[in-house]
Amino acid sequence: MAQILVVDDSDAVRSEVSGFLSGNGFSVKTAVDGKDGLDKVKGDGELKLVFADVNMPNMDGLTMVEKIRNELGNKGVNIIMLTTESDASMKERGKAAGIKGWIVKPFNGPNVLDAVKKMVG
Repeated sequence: MAQILVVDDSDAVRSEVSGFLSGNGFSVKTAVDGKDGLDKVKGDGELKLVFADVNMPNMDGLTMVEKIRNELGNKGVNIIMLTTESDASMKERGKAAGIKGWIVKPFNGPNVLDAVKKMVG
């Protein structure tokens, strides 16, 4: 079972983020969109942290987060949005859904490593 799930429709972003996290000792799964991410959260009770993009096909990241919280009732997994979006209304929607952070791309692994370690435990 994985500790971290990286959900992004960009192969390059999934590879960069999961590669950095794996290289720092974390067990990582990836998902190609919000629907895939939701399915993987349903199937893995060991997940501690999800990095998710906002704009993805099939299901966007904010909808995925709301479904994780409301439909699955999963309040325990930490979620960080990793996106190009910086719109205040989107951030508020994410905050209302219970996300722990909002990172505007590009991903800077060394800057978030300590926070990731705390969230994963």
